[in-house]
Amino acid sequence: MTATKIGTPERLIRAAQEELIHGHGLLEMQAVAKRAKVSVGLAYHHFGSKAGLIAAVVEGFYNRLEEAAFSPSKLISSDWAGREKERIAAYISFHYDHPFAPLVVGALSRAAEVLDVEQAFTKRQLTAGAHNLRAGQRDGVIPADLDPRLTIALLIGGIRQALIAALTSSHRPDRDELTDKIWVFVAGALRLPSMQVSPRSTSDRVA
Repeated sequence: MTATKIGTPERLIRAAQEELIHGHGLLEMQAVAKRAKVSVGLAYHHFGSKAGLIAAVVEGFYNRLEEAAFSPSKLISSDWAGREKERIAAYISFHYDHPFAPLVVGALSRAAEVLDVEQAFTKRQLTAGAHNLRAGQRDGVIPADLDPRLTIALLIGGIRQALIAALTSSHRPDRDELTDKIWVFVAGALRLPSMQVSPRSTSDRVA
């Protein structure tokens, strides 16, 4: 079977991601071009600048994160709370398994060239999250007096800070334990019934 040919922009994005990981957040266009086996002029042609290429790498990371953790087709539980547990587990696992994740939540999150990408991703999270909380309220799972927009902002901020602490720690906590702790935090903030707050059983864990 013939392998799918990768286009030049994607080759450059992959090479840039590898260079960023290798350089701990630093990148030179000449090194990226050499790794991608194209001319440096072609790299500038496709992305305009080093900042444009870095932004494209981060955007690709977030696109894959959304597919892995936020796509409804990935969630198999029949109830609202169960699906949210799965979503959190997938979110944590994606970051734990992706070698670029510590840079995205760490050094690159403060880079001017990725601020627009970060803001666009966060806006999508807030919009989708508020919609999801309203669905939980319609199902009678979440109390009606909670403000979906304010609540999701608080939850996203708390989860992100917990993830940053985990990924940048010299002793990264076990992913399942982190997922369970985050779920207890989320369930408490949403005032879910006690039967839905318990950490996941072994059979529920995402491999």
